[in-house]
Amino acid sequence: MLKASKMFNNGYRVFDKENIGIGQKCHIGASLLICVFPQTTPTETNVIPTMNPKLTQEQEKQLCSLLGNIKLSLLFKASIHSYTGAAFHQKCDHQGPTVSVGYNSTGFVFGGYTSKDHDVAKQGQYIQDDKAFLFSLTGRNPVRYPVTNAQRAVKMHNTTGPYFGEALLFMNANTATVISAPGNYYNFNAAEMHGNNLNLTECEVYKVEEGGNIIEKPWRTILWKAERRKELMESVKRFRPMISSVGQARVLLIGPVGAGKSSFFNSVNSIFRGHVTSQAISGNSGTSLTTQFRTYSVKAGRDGKPLPIILCDTMGMEEATGAGLDVDDISSILKGHVPDRYRFNPSVPLQADAHEFQQSVNLHKRIHCVVYVMDTCKVSIMSTKLEEKLAAIRRRVNLLGIPQLVLLTKVDEACPCVADNLRNVYNSQYIKTKAQEVSGRLGVPMSCIVPVKNYSEELELDMSCDILLLSALIQMLRFADNYFDDVNDQEKHD
Repeated sequence: MLKASKMFNNGYRVFDKENIGIGQKCHIGASLLICVFPQTTPTETNVIPTMNPKLTQEQEKQLCSLLGNIKLSLLFKASIHSYTGAAFHQKCDHQGPTVSVGYNSTGFVFGGYTSKDHDVAKQGQYIQDDKAFLFSLTGRNPVRYPVTNAQRAVKMHNTTGPYFGEALLFMNANTATVISAPGNYYNFNAAEMHGNNLNLTECEVYKVEEGGNIIEKPWRTILWKAERRKELMESVKRFRPMISSVGQARVLLIGPVGAGKSSFFNSVNSIFRGHVTSQAISGNSGTSLTTQFRTYSVKAGRDGKPLPIILCDTMGMEEATGAGLDVDDISSILKGHVPDRYRFNPSVPLQADAHEFQQSVNLHKRIHCVVYVMDTCKVSIMSTKLEEKLAAIRRRVNLLGIPQLVLLTKVDEACPCVADNLRNVYNSQYIKTKAQEVSGRLGVPMSCIVPVKNYSEELELDMSCDILLLSALIQMLRFADNYFDDVNDQEKHD
């Protein structure tokens, strides 16, 4: 066991020849270590730096938004271990899933993820990995570039660092350089990813571990039984607005691009149709796939009657000025002035003198409940501009006295424990933490936040998924009832 012969005030430790061999490297906790060797002068003293991650907290959050609820442990740092394939493989082989991160002098942060082991014994071989992807963390929102040929996702080579399918190679030929070849098994824009600067100032590799934390007592109680699913469906069918002039509660879905607004309607519609449907256009895109204001009525079966709820879908919100849904259009929707299938113009909101603008509006055309749809994976990286837009919308909704709810979508993508079993959603400390974060950032009580999983890749219905979706739908109807209560009270007062 090493013993320090002297400890200095600055945290350095000095070791003599009895405790350490000449040229031997030592790491003592988080301190810097000075190794003093026999017959050396102070100028020959070797200082060994600590291995601190270069990733910032914000960049780590961005990676978590791509990988879900994970824990990162630094395995390799080129500035300490050397820019060589041998050092990389010594530290990183057989460590399971890893994420490799490169930094260049122009400030770009980029890299790749593989769920497979690195293994120098497989020299020259390609490793299949359909979960592999490249990424860029340079902007506020991370960019993900999925593998296009999973058979050649990763390659093993003894004179390089991480090697992603001939597309991105770190520490080429044991140097602090990168080889970049878009289109070879990964498609990406080189200027966007690394600014065409292929000289590394640092290269790190992190071990990726699940960060799921199951709590024994669920933070919200829910009954996972087929009978409960049936009860919830019947409750929705039996609902009647307490104001006779209103036949259906109108619920407005608002949220960023890709959060799952259209997918939520499709999922609810699927439950009552008895199979997975895709009536509303949905999918993954950098800009909103929904360009019109749509009002969707859900039917109780293919030939059944419309249910007492209308889900109103809107264009996705974007942070840039003049892009996505305009806040002024929201006000018009809330008051019932926007007709079904109105096509939004992000740069010019609907004007009161436009022919599409509905002048005479009754209560049944207004919005009775507003639902903010938020991607759980992106809560932590929500931009300030987007947060400001949501705050502006909330102020307008509050002025009109409309109840508000938050849907946390993609909970299975955010937490591995929930991905393994959806019934863990209220036992997941991570999902609870995300709900608390949304509560703080949007100013919405925890009781108004409901986690759900939309149908996305499934072909058959799932009871647990249905129960979460139906529970959210029931909350929307209850909140709409609160709105009708206020209207009744106002009429009595007047």
